[in-house]
Amino acid sequence: MIGKKTRAVNVGGVTLGGGTPVKIQSMTTTKTSDIERTVAQVAALENAGCEIVRVAILDEADALAVKTVKEKIRIPLVADIHFSPKLAVAAIENGADKVRINPGNIGGEKEIKLVADCIKRHSIPVRVGSNTGSIEPRFLKTYGRSERALVESALYNVGILEKYGVHDIVISVKASSVPLTTKAYRLLSEKTDYPLHLGVTEAGTTEMGIVKSAVGIGSLLLDGIGDTVRVSLTDDPVQEIYAAKNILRAAGLDENYAEVVSCPTCGRCTWESMSLAQKVTDFVRGVKKRVKIAVMGCVVNGPGEARDADLGIAGGNGSCLIFKKGEPYKKVSEEQAEREFFKEIKALLNENGN
Repeated sequence: MIGKKTRAVNVGGVTLGGGTPVKIQSMTTTKTSDIERTVAQVAALENAGCEIVRVAILDEADALAVKTVKEKIRIPLVADIHFSPKLAVAAIENGADKVRINPGNIGGEKEIKLVADCIKRHSIPVRVGSNTGSIEPRFLKTYGRSERALVESALYNVGILEKYGVHDIVISVKASSVPLTTKAYRLLSEKTDYPLHLGVTEAGTTEMGIVKSAVGIGSLLLDGIGDTVRVSLTDDPVQEIYAAKNILRAAGLDENYAEVVSCPTCGRCTWESMSLAQKVTDFVRGVKKRVKIAVMGCVVNGPGEARDADLGIAGGNGSCLIFKKGEPYKKVSEEQAEREFFKEIKALLNENGN
């Protein structure tokens, strides 16, 4: 899929935009000055597939901690700033690879200039992150709580940064409403070629948060809009990484993984295909090669509907059929099915260098 070509922005060695693959981000939930816990959480995020991490800067201790945290992690670090340009400056001077400022609360032109001058001195990018909870009052008054208010608020601050010589900029315009979020990003995409950071803010707890993020982020990605994503969940942030990866895969933007397809089952299914499908999904979670594995409930939607799978299994009448590329390979009893299928999965992965 070819998306809109945006400017390339370098974040600590990771490129956003410029035709590069969409990058996955998350944010720590620890107090940044609690260095041990923050570093441990960043490590867990990186192991899950996070490519850029953001940390909250609430006070001077957090800003000063950026230096030590940076020394102990391997992925780029973004300092998230609200209200205080001085804390933005402190975080940048302590090594942040990028800073996020909020148009609705960072202050006026004087405050933005203070941050802009520091950004230029250290040659790092900035994200202008607008959201419905903090639209600048004049844009809220003029346009109401709308996509126009979100976009104009962000672009006004982008204009000030440009005025003071900052051009490595990423923009986001998030809302908790999926329709409003998508309208805002589509409008913003028409008005700028800066890289866009996608997300649905305050999406909620895991179940609904994933649904809202998949609909919002996924629909934009399918339109070729977006250069980096953050799935916002009220959960362990590692779950955000898994959700983001799945969204990219569903949108056809990540093909280096093991896809597991499985039917919903029905009254024709007489064996435990559901539990096997979950076990297979868990087993291949970290695979980085393109393979397709099918776990199907019965012969009706076995080799036929999963003909393009590299390996599959379907059950019925006390036995299961293992098939390869849509062709029957061997029949096993239901009792042997799980063991035999996992043997074939391991052989398949070994063939593909995993």
